Amino acid sequence: MKAGETLRRSGVLLHPTSLSGPDGIGDLGAASRNWIQFMMDAEFGTWQILPLGPTGYGDSPYQSFSTYAGNPLLISLDEVDREGCLPEDLAGDRERPGEGLVDFGRLIPLKVGYLTRVAEAFQSRAPAEIQSAYRSFCEEHCNWLDDYALFMAIKDHHQGVPWVEWPRALRMRKRRAIESFEREYEDDVQRYKLWQFFFFRQWDAVHRSCTDAGIEIIGDIPFFVAHDSADVWAHPELYHLDRSGNSTVVAGVPPDIFSPTGQRWGNPLYRWDVLKQEDYHWWIERILHTLTMVDVVRLDHFRGFESYWEVPASSPTAEVGEWIPGPGADFFHTLEEKVGRLPIIAEDLGLITQPVLELRDQFELPGMKVLFFAFTGDPDHAYLPHNYTSNFVVYTGTHDNNTARGWFDNASEEIRHFCRSYLATDGADIAWDFIRAAWSSVAERAVAPLQDFLGLGSDGRMNFPGRAEGNWSWRVLPQQLNDELIKRIYDMNWMYSRIRTQKPDEEA
Repeated sequence: MKAGETLRRSGVLLHPTSLSGPDGIGDLGAASRNWIQFMMDAEFGTWQILPLGPTGYGDSPYQSFSTYAGNPLLISLDEVDREGCLPEDLAGDRERPGEGLVDFGRLIPLKVGYLTRVAEAFQSRAPAEIQSAYRSFCEEHCNWLDDYALFMAIKDHHQGVPWVEWPRALRMRKRRAIESFEREYEDDVQRYKLWQFFFFRQWDAVHRSCTDAGIEIIGDIPFFVAHDSADVWAHPELYHLDRSGNSTVVAGVPPDIFSPTGQRWGNPLYRWDVLKQEDYHWWIERILHTLTMVDVVRLDHFRGFESYWEVPASSPTAEVGEWIPGPGADFFHTLEEKVGRLPIIAEDLGLITQPVLELRDQFELPGMKVLFFAFTGDPDHAYLPHNYTSNFVVYTGTHDNNTARGWFDNASEEIRHFCRSYLATDGADIAWDFIRAAWSSVAERAVAPLQDFLGLGSDGRMNFPGRAEGNWSWRVLPQQLNDELIKRIYDMNWMYSRIRTQKPDEEA
């Protein structure tokens, strides 16, 4: 790279659950290794993922039981076997759901059952060095791991109900009740800790492989946390809760032309006054922890740091509410003191005001451009590539959007006409027209979901916002990651100077 030039990266958006593999869901073993090799061959420099936390109802990675923990469903049982920790009866004889969409209803009890048997046999089967590594892991991560494992074990023993419905002593974390539960159900608490050990052991290996290959990982931090989470249960003082632990106000967005009643998300809202008194310790530790797992963090709902929509918990919709100031620049100044230059991407989509843009630009954070939103017929639209500056990440679409093909097929003729005219195309290969427009732009990073590289229609969509079920289940099939696709991506990356800049010793 010549002096004065900016680094140009190409990226692919794919959550690990969407990887191919025989166990019904992507995992952190061979599935991830094969995927990293594919990215190397295609010369991608960036892999973007969704939040990695354990999921609950609806299987959304944005509604996690913990902002620190990893999703046990991603653990590779083959890797557990390779390290000598899989019970003999599972090593060669277990049900493998195979390829295709993730069937969470079938997968979860099956894989949790297998992982439970791993935990039951761990003390008697695991090699001494693995057991020693597990003890070290528990000591290193005790600041969040103890609360998380205890939370999940208590939740299991109360049929999965939210923590505000637990007996009062456990809900309020009374010391005697907690100690009594830990003594009686020690094995259950240890099981959740062990699963986190395997998850992080495997994810760290994936992360190292990407680093060695010159591939950065962009992770994702949701602005809000789930109310039914270890985070809120363990730190209720940081949220607007009543004495029973229920939210008094919740998150959402106000009404607009797309939603006349607004969107009532229901997440608890932070007490920023308390967080400020603690120098935002909880938030900063959250970001630092995530940066041990990824290289760059996408801050979801970035506008919430400037102001957020507060809805009374008693309101069934988001029509009633008010904008409340967020922590603003004070938070990011404090974060810079701890982290230095911020490896952060600001998710600045939606209802964005000038103060939000000024906060983003004050700290030189790259924002996001999404091509789907650009084709309104206005040549001055900020999302059209000729209007970009370099400090942005351009996306053909995100996990919340339709695929490029699906979007085009369902757009109005007026929008399609403007799109075809702008891209100088007949629309027959619209997904790759989008990719070319993003890759040829001046944006430092250009990212597309794998579904767009595959040219898939709406059946490849990852998430339908507002739909409670049937999301997050899409998976790539192994035959789709073929040499023809690799060459096509490679040629695009080469043409627009988005080849990986750091080369591993691939022969070695």
